[in-house]
Amino acid sequence: MDYEKESLRLRRRGRVCSVITYALLGLWALIVLFPFYWMLLTSVKSYSAYNAEYVPSFFTLSPTLQNYVDAFTTVNLARYFANTVIFTLATTAIMMVVIIFAAYAFARLDFPGRDLVFGLFLSLMMIPAELVVITNFVTITNWGMRNTFWGLILPSVTSVFYIYLLKENYEQIPEELYKAAKVDGTSDLKYLFKVMLPISQPTVVTIVILKVIECWNSYVWPRLITDDETRFLVSNGIQEIRENGFGRENIPAMMAAVVVISVPLIVLFLIFRKKIMAGVSRGGTKG
Repeated sequence: MDYEKESLRLRRRGRVCSVITYALLGLWALIVLFPFYWMLLTSVKSYSAYNAEYVPSFFTLSPTLQNYVDAFTTVNLARYFANTVIFTLATTAIMMVVIIFAAYAFARLDFPGRDLVFGLFLSLMMIPAELVVITNFVTITNWGMRNTFWGLILPSVTSVFYIYLLKENYEQIPEELYKAAKVDGTSDLKYLFKVMLPISQPTVVTIVILKVIECWNSYVWPRLITDDETRFLVSNGIQEIRENGFGRENIPAMMAAVVVISVPLIVLFLIFRKKIMAGVSRGGTKG
C-alpha cells in the first residue's frame, strides 16, 4: 500500500510539473510569436483604418490585401527583391569558398606561425562592428565601388566566426583518416572534398543558412554604400515604403512588405531546422 501511494504521489507530481512546464512554454511561445501576429494583422488593415485607431486593435473585421499591392507599386519592391537574391547568393557562395579553405588550412595544414595567425584572426572578433563599417566604407569608396554589387558583396565574403566554427568541426574528424588518405596518395584537395566536407555537412549547411539570413536582413551596410535605386536591397525598399505614406508613415504597406520578404527565410528555416540544430551542436562539441 505504501508503495502504491508513493507511486500515485509521484505520478501526480509529474503531471503537475508537466502542466506547469507546458503552460510556461505556451506563454513563452505567445510572447515570441506575438510580433509576427501583429505584423500580419497590420499588413491586412487598411491605411485609413490603421490611422483611425487611437487604441490599437488586436483584430480586424475588414481585412484587405491592398497593402500588398501598395508594397509593390509604391516602390520597385520586385527589383529590390531580385537585388537581394543576387547579393545573398553571390556573397554566400564566395564566403563558403573562402572559409572552407581557410578552416582546412588552420585545421590540417602545418605551416609556420599557424597558431599565431589563427589567434590574430580570433582577436578580430573583439573589434566593434562599427569600426569595421567605417573602414570598409572608406576602402570601397576609394576603390570606386559605391553603388555596385561588388561594393555590397566584398566586405561580407569572409567571417572569422564561421572559419572558427568550421575549423573546430574539421578537428573532430579523426587524424587517422587523414594519414590513411595520404598513404593512399590522396591529395589534400581531394581529401577535403571527398572526406571532410561530407562529414561536416550539417555544419556547412548551418553556416550557409545563417549567412543567407544575415545577408537577407542586412540593413546598415546596403543603406550606407548605395544611394542608387537600381542597387537597393529590400531593407532600403522597406524604408522607402515607410517614408512614402500619404502625409504619414505608411505602416500597413511596410508591414506587408516585411511579410513578403520574411516568407523565404521562414520556409528556409522550417526546411533545414534539424540540420541547423545538428550543425550548431556538432560545432560546439569537442571530442
